[in-house]
Amino acid sequence: MDIYEESAQLHEQLKGKLEVTGKIKADTKRQLSLAYTPGVAEPCRRIAKNPEDVYKYTIKGNAVAVVSDGSAVLGLGNIGARAAMPVMEGKALLFKEFAGIDAFPICIESQDADEIIATVRNIAPTFGGINLEDIAAPKCFRIEDELQDLDIPVMHDDQHGTAIVVSAALQNGLKVVGKNIGDITITVSGAGAAGTAIAKILLEQGAGNVIVIDSKGVLSHDRSDLNEAKLSLAKATNKNNLSGSLADALAGADAFIGLSKPNLVTKEMVSTMARDAIVFAMANPSPEILPEEALAGGAKIVGTGRSDYPNQVNNVLAFPGVFRGALDSRATRITMKMKLAAARALAAVVAEPTADKVLPDAFDKAAVKAVSEAVAQAK
Repeated sequence: MDIYEESAQLHEQLKGKLEVTGKIKADTKRQLSLAYTPGVAEPCRRIAKNPEDVYKYTIKGNAVAVVSDGSAVLGLGNIGARAAMPVMEGKALLFKEFAGIDAFPICIESQDADEIIATVRNIAPTFGGINLEDIAAPKCFRIEDELQDLDIPVMHDDQHGTAIVVSAALQNGLKVVGKNIGDITITVSGAGAAGTAIAKILLEQGAGNVIVIDSKGVLSHDRSDLNEAKLSLAKATNKNNLSGSLADALAGADAFIGLSKPNLVTKEMVSTMARDAIVFAMANPSPEILPEEALAGGAKIVGTGRSDYPNQVNNVLAFPGVFRGALDSRATRITMKMKLAAARALAAVVAEPTADKVLPDAFDKAAVKAVSEAVAQAK
């Protein structure tokens, strides 16, 4: 039995991965009176008088909504709200397991940005944070931007969780190869949610040159076929206004970050990169280039999104700690300062990085602690 069939059987047997359990038992008249009527009227009155007391008397301060329309599920594409449910349940499970956060999957039938925004606004009073998930670009940018006034942290994890982990991996990778981020060229394949966020965080860290590729080639300043989001990205990157293909963008590059499709990169293309190249090929389940091929092409450090190779670039290293820190500090937004602090803290968990270890293991609970404390302090 392969992993897919075994997983399907597990989900069928359990009827999903989540359940709700109470913190008290309502099994006596006294407990019933305290938990529900008539006693529950008093916390209700207090919250009505002082809305901030909702954090004192309810689950809000430790609750996160995992919101998706199923339009861009990793490796599966636009599969819709119902089919996205197992992924969102899994995300909620990881929130609980890694950070003790009570997370709830909210899969929205509509893929209209306005309706998604309205839905999140209407459910926001219940939650202390909103984790947007698997929503396609470019509408994900607008949705996240327009929800920043909710006074609770709203973060699209496909963008920023990925960016934090990649940034941490690159920081440690550069230590191994002895290069400075300000001196290198980084080629990013994929101009969607993750690629855009990664390019932005790398520029904030002082990257010498970032070149972004979409399915039609390099995002150059003079391309006329770019949407607003890609045009903005093109203006912020590619300082030499290179044009051409992925192969052209890889020639001489110090690092490759793949967030696109399988088998786009060959070992011959890797061989044209700078010495001691870093390759993070993160398309799932099949990367842009397999690690053994990248190494054969001369790469010094290779990472993927998979657990069966070294250097797994996994968002679970970021999002539980980010939200834990944001909830604990009662942050109203996830800022760039917080994301940069999270990336530095995550990198520092690996005291002595090597070519085969530039990130902590996905199950290293020290990552959550380090990231949450850094985020809370950077608020």
